[in-house]
Amino acid sequence: IIDFAEKPTGDELKAMQVDTTVLGLTAEEAKAMPYIASMGIYVFKKTALVELLKDKMPDSNDFGGEIIPTAAESGYKVQCYLFNDYWEDIGTIKSFFEANLALAQQPPRFEFYDAENPIYTSPRFLPPAKITQCKMSQSIVSHGVDMSDCIVENSIIGLRSRIGKGADIRDTMVIGADYYESEEDRAQLLASGGVPVGIGEGSTIRNCIVDKNARIGKNCVLVNKEGIEEANMEDQGFYIRSGIVTVLRNAVIADGTVL
Repeated sequence: IIDFAEKPTGDELKAMQVDTTVLGLTAEEAKAMPYIASMGIYVFKKTALVELLKDKMPDSNDFGGEIIPTAAESGYKVQCYLFNDYWEDIGTIKSFFEANLALAQQPPRFEFYDAENPIYTSPRFLPPAKITQCKMSQSIVSHGVDMSDCIVENSIIGLRSRIGKGADIRDTMVIGADYYESEEDRAQLLASGGVPVGIGEGSTIRNCIVDKNARIGKNCVLVNKEGIEEANMEDQGFYIRSGIVTVLRNAVIADGTVL
């Protein structure tokens, strides 16, 4: 590598087109993919890394924008490796959301269930998911989930999630919870007008990210019915980016909330 640019655009981007057949692509593939794009994954020799960070660029903070370009210009041996498989940039709320939901589609762009190349999660020591009289399609449900008499479509349901009866969840990513609440604790919360962790009975959720430990009450409607693209409503427990509603970590959304 003799030149490295961080997120170039326009003529600067066009100037970086190269013959990617040298990386092993066919002529047809090279025509469709004329750029060598960085995945942001770097491997250094320890001596080179220490020299760059400590001696030559002690005030630099960014590998892609500062360290790598300077290393290439200074004559360091900077090389690339062709990775021609699944990879997604998840640097924005929209890309993070879409990449995760795509894992539940059939066929998915990335397959977790490969007998020859198994993927293992970190051990959680949680019980299996408990799913009672639910209608589900194109979704992934994690460990320790408790769902009853609800609809889940094209969604990710994270560990320890509690989904109440009559809930309707579509195109949504529920991150889950760090802990369980006992049935006694949940009953006391409800009796005192509080909201337990999870998604309450009769709530409708569309095109949302529900962060960890969020508490969504009964009969809420979070569908962004006005089609708002960007909004900061942290004081209400959520914000909107690219039309996607994100319920904040530990947020409490009161019964009957409509968005």
